[in-house]
Amino acid sequence: MKTLDSLPVGVAAVITCIDAGEELKQRFFSFGVRRGSEISVKALSATKATIEIEVGGTMIALRREEAKTIQVSLVCPL
Repeated sequence: MKTLDSLPVGVAAVITCIDAGEELKQRFFSFGVRRGSEISVKALSATKATIEIEVGGTMIALRREEAKTIQVSLVCPL
């Protein structure tokens, strides 16, 4: 299974599972990051420590460690 941190910039995917603690899941949920949502990586920081994503028209920056907890399935596999 792919995780969000492994997606290349510009690739769309659907969230299949979030394997995080309840507090982090609630924070994700408040941003619209939930199972079944379409998500794409828009940019990476120079050190690749943070990932900028788009979900539901909203841009969000996540730490790489947070992105590793989000499992995804490619919308249109390469």
